[in-house]
Amino acid sequence: MSRIVLHPSGKSVDCSAGDTVLAALEAAGYALPNNCRAGACGECKVKVRRGEFDQGVVLDMALSPAERGAGFGLMCMAKPVSDELVIEWGSEDARPKLFPPRENALFVVVGKSLCATRIAELRLRPVGPVLRYWPGQYVTLGDERAAIPYRAYSIANAPRPDGEIVLQVARSDAGATSIWLHDILGVGDEVRLNGAYGTFVGDPTVDTPVLCLAAGTGLAPVLALAEAALRRGFRKPVTFLVSARSADEVYARGMLSWWHAKHRNFSYQVTLTREEKAGYLHGRVEVVLPTLFADLSKHSVFAAGSPGFVDACVATVKRLGASDHLIHSEGFHHQQGAGGEPAASSLRGG
Repeated sequence: MSRIVLHPSGKSVDCSAGDTVLAALEAAGYALPNNCRAGACGECKVKVRRGEFDQGVVLDMALSPAERGAGFGLMCMAKPVSDELVIEWGSEDARPKLFPPRENALFVVVGKSLCATRIAELRLRPVGPVLRYWPGQYVTLGDERAAIPYRAYSIANAPRPDGEIVLQVARSDAGATSIWLHDILGVGDEVRLNGAYGTFVGDPTVDTPVLCLAAGTGLAPVLALAEAALRRGFRKPVTFLVSARSADEVYARGMLSWWHAKHRNFSYQVTLTREEKAGYLHGRVEVVLPTLFADLSKHSVFAAGSPGFVDACVATVKRLGASDHLIHSEGFHHQQGAGGEPAASSLRGG
């Protein structure tokens, strides 16, 4: 048995003989970034400050000789061989550190489709190094040469080995950027992104049931959060409640249904606010949610969508007992102006 100590928080977890550092951290609730789990992608690279470990077989492209010499290791393959292993991970309260944002990261559009009425889904793949981010964060996208202002869009998928990111963009008739993304940008085109930004990542060490509330493209960041949690084996119940005005505005039902079939702890429901239809709930979240949950005091809650929707969600879950420190919200405002940087983490679209 070895002890893994997180610097600078000083928090520690036990690692059984033969287990990797990644496995031990995940078992304790720490969401260390990872993708391949085979020493090939480099996503779980951290610096080891003290202690010895068996790195196992990893690719030089994921961990260069210079990085090895500087004390870095890939935690998906690293197995402690000393009684204590001190690694640089997290902040002073043991929450994950945000990755430094990058500017002008080059991507190519490898896929584009209409996933719902007025919502386009873009699949973008990096030409250079992958863009590191936490699920729930967002990037900005635009084209200064064509006078298309940069706007913020949440990443709708958890990190992947090939670095592909998915954006879901609602069309705004008054928004030059969304019109450009819907009508002009095509498969094969190059785009440049800035990011990732935002703190809508929650606390991955909290081991509670999870409730996700989303409306419109507010679904994007909670899809990424859920994908990452389910992929790493999160065991507590995860429930989605998606709100839409009508059934033709609902998207991602295929993925939600697949998660429900694959993971016994995942469930979802859709409520419509402007029509009644078989197979759907009817009514706004503040009306529907109390019929589904009598007590949310033990839940972590993630709410994303328009400011009015998010405000209603937060007020409702508080009435149902949710604790302030377990409520995470992201209100999507339409942005104005043509600045290249987001004014705040809550800005989206346009």
